[in-house]
Amino acid sequence: MPDPAPSERITERSTDPSFKDRAVAAIAEPRLVVFHPAHASGASVLLMPGGGYRHVVVDKEGYEMGRWLAARGITAFVLFYRLPGDGWAAGPDVALSDAQRAIRLIRNRADEWGLDPARVSAMGFSAGGHLCADLATRFDHGAYDAVDAADTLSARPDSAACIYPVISMEPGVAHGGSRDLLIGSDAGAELERAHSPDQTVPANAPPFFLLHAEDDRSVPVENTLRMRAALKARDLPVETHLFEAGGHGFGLRKAVGKPVEVWPELWLAWARTRNFA
Repeated sequence: MPDPAPSERITERSTDPSFKDRAVAAIAEPRLVVFHPAHASGASVLLMPGGGYRHVVVDKEGYEMGRWLAARGITAFVLFYRLPGDGWAAGPDVALSDAQRAIRLIRNRADEWGLDPARVSAMGFSAGGHLCADLATRFDHGAYDAVDAADTLSARPDSAACIYPVISMEPGVAHGGSRDLLIGSDAGAELERAHSPDQTVPANAPPFFLLHAEDDRSVPVENTLRMRAALKARDLPVETHLFEAGGHGFGLRKAVGKPVEVWPELWLAWARTRNFA
């Protein structure tokens, strides 16, 4: 625990009383919020909202997606992950350690929640997309010391969906704010490579679903293109969707009325063909 310990802060960013858009910073206790479907299919998804590694945007890319998944029979888990800029000893691996632990806990409690431990997927948005890709490529990395029996289980997600993700830490391609908070503004090439998931793809990475809008002015589409190329080079399954327009951070609500609005159904169709949903 850093000294002083982070003091959690919640900022409401929405000016529309009908929509919440909370950003949670300085998370001291990682945790999961569970969305249970009325009729569970056995499939589950770990959701990792974005926030540039500065905070976690829990409504737009967490709770709203959790409700959408639960309505379709999929148990959803929204991860409140710790942030690398808060002084944790794990440094740039602190969020990864929380994501690894989350996957293991879901598998450990699968019977209790009516889940199939072989159908545990991951989905992340923006910086959460980086965390999702990091989890799906470095699931075997020892990001933390074992706590209990759950940590004997695999942290490999059965599939990974990265939505407008941060991927590369290379200057000029990276999202600058995420890079600075994750590895520092003066990071060298070796540290950049270690935390760029396109550079860490193992032969046993899970199938990926990638989606990006080409007019994204916050996270260049090159991030998704690099991840796709790295997976293809390993001959690994990857479904990729690029949209001409959509910008960044559209989630569900900001996609309405645009071609990119169909993205959740595209993911669902892909996941169902692979028995992940």
